[in-house]
Amino acid sequence: MTTARSLAAAAAVLLALLLQVSLFPHVAWQGVVPNLALLVVVGAALTRGPQFAMVVGFAAGALIDLAPPADHVAGRWALALTVVGYVAGRVRSESSPTATTVVGTVAASSFVGTSLFAITGLLVGDLSVGVGELLLVIGVAVLWDVVLTPFVLPPLMGLFRRLEPARVT
Repeated sequence: MTTARSLAAAAAVLLALLLQVSLFPHVAWQGVVPNLALLVVVGAALTRGPQFAMVVGFAAGALIDLAPPADHVAGRWALALTVVGYVAGRVRSESSPTATTVVGTVAASSFVGTSLFAITGLLVGDLSVGVGELLLVIGVAVLWDVVLTPFVLPPLMGLFRRLEPARVT
């Protein structure tokens, strides 16, 4: 992993986290805010592959778990975004993904990540809501992430592509 790519990923994660905890709570819908960190992980996965995306996912998830106003057991988002990085990274191909592939990957990743976060909450007794409310939250989260995809992923994926080192043939 190059230093430039690491710095770019760290900056993207920090900016996503900053917006996610400061600006987006003011536009929450049904109490759900867009998960920009998840979009950063998917962008990393589609351009750089599962290993890079898993590292970015773990770091982003750990920061979400520890950033105020976190009200859950730490580690749940770290696990969820690490899995998202792996799953989304398996979609990566050598050619540029189509818009349909990107949106489909974001929708599936949002569903998987939010569901895994919710399931781990059920397992550790960290949720005070029922399954019906969880399904609504998962649906709203997927919708938020898909709506923001055209604004976040193209510039982010372009950044990660530009930072790829030249391949020796």
